Amino acid sequence: MSDLITSPNLNDPDGFYAELLALHDGRPEEESNAINAKLILILANHTGDRRVLTQAFALAVKD
Repeated sequence: MSDLITSPNLNDPDGFYAELLALHDGRPEEESNAINAKLILILANHTGDRRVLTQAFALAVKD
């Protein structure tokens, strides 16, 4: 089992963010929400570690 990586870990984070924004550009909110939900499920499946995913849930709702 692993722990959630919270330090910067992306190659080209600015490019990733731009690509993510472009994915949603011009789409209605409902469609963007559906895309986000699909991305979460795809990446959760790729991660495959429930402990890491639970840590991510906790971090996502932390103030």
